Amino acid sequence: MSRHSIFSPSAAHRILNCPPSLKLCEKEPEQTSSYADEGTSAHALCAYLVEKAVGIQSEDPTENLDYYNSEMQSCAEGYAAFVMEEYGKAKQECPDAQIFIEQHVDISCWVPGCGGTADCIILSDGTAEIIDYKHGLGVMVEATSEEFGGNPQLMCYCLGVLEMFDGIYDVDTMKMVIYQPRRENVSEYTMSKDELLSWADEVLAPTAKLALAGEGDFKAGEHCRFCKVKATCRKRAEYNLKAAQYDFQMPDLLEDYEIDTILLLADHLTEWANDVKEYALNQALQGKDYEHFKVVAGRSNRKYTNEDEVAKTVTAAGYDPYEKKVLGITAMTSLLGKKKFEELLGGLTVKPEGKPTLVSKSDKRPAMKNTAKYDFKGE
Repeated sequence: MSRHSIFSPSAAHRILNCPPSLKLCEKEPEQTSSYADEGTSAHALCAYLVEKAVGIQSEDPTENLDYYNSEMQSCAEGYAAFVMEEYGKAKQECPDAQIFIEQHVDISCWVPGCGGTADCIILSDGTAEIIDYKHGLGVMVEATSEEFGGNPQLMCYCLGVLEMFDGIYDVDTMKMVIYQPRRENVSEYTMSKDELLSWADEVLAPTAKLALAGEGDFKAGEHCRFCKVKATCRKRAEYNLKAAQYDFQMPDLLEDYEIDTILLLADHLTEWANDVKEYALNQALQGKDYEHFKVVAGRSNRKYTNEDEVAKTVTAAGYDPYEKKVLGITAMTSLLGKKKFEELLGGLTVKPEGKPTLVSKSDKRPAMKNTAKYDFKGE
């Protein structure tokens, strides 16, 4: 294999949409976050539970995880159960079906030096299934994409699977699955081997070549979300400042199609503005002086320096320093367990209808049928 490529399958969606971003991001320092670290811990736990379920001896990573809680345990157990269910289906169709956990795959045939790690691969005669665990809560991840049909990250993994196993299992169907428990999201997409190879030859390889050379056209869009230069990218600024053409007219002076256009831009504009603010704050903390802005201490509230001493002092004065409160549903479920919770309290819970919110029609939630009863002016 050639040297390791800066083209990563996990960033394929952004790079294929905006090839020059690859070289720009290469110049930026690596960025870490608590969310990414939490995801790493969740993946380690998921891999262990699946290995345990299929009889592979491995060490329980729980004590050494940087992040761990009951929610993560529940998510990982759900993932392991889902994987075993999919593996069971494959075994019914093909007794010789195989499962591979945290399997490295290589797609150097299309992108020199490029490879990645697939969370789970299930192989049976004719079908390769790639299951990818996503622990994130903020952004829903789909196995599909408008531009390429399937999720580019998983499509890259599928190519790696073909390189390794096609001659053994005669694969002709690729099944891609996103398992994202904290968003209650299981997304699937299936494509043929021929479709995948056509995409690899006609889209992936030539676009990756442009990206690795620092060439191609900049393009802003949803894919900017995880770009290292999203706060200072000029193309993204131009894209978001399109909203300025409406000159901040009052909504009742706009045509319906104009309001529709602004709504499409609004979320991107807000996200972009927040990215610029965060970048500017970090620069200011490092000594950058902006003409119209300064760094100040944010508002804060008083807090106890020692809660044990507070409780002891208040008790000695003849008062009760504690408040008694029924555990919330999440904490109560953890205390009782899901089965016992439903048995004891299933009839004492209700999920009220959420407050109306305006979202894109691509959102999976059904549209509300009766909105006339809501009068926001009176709230």
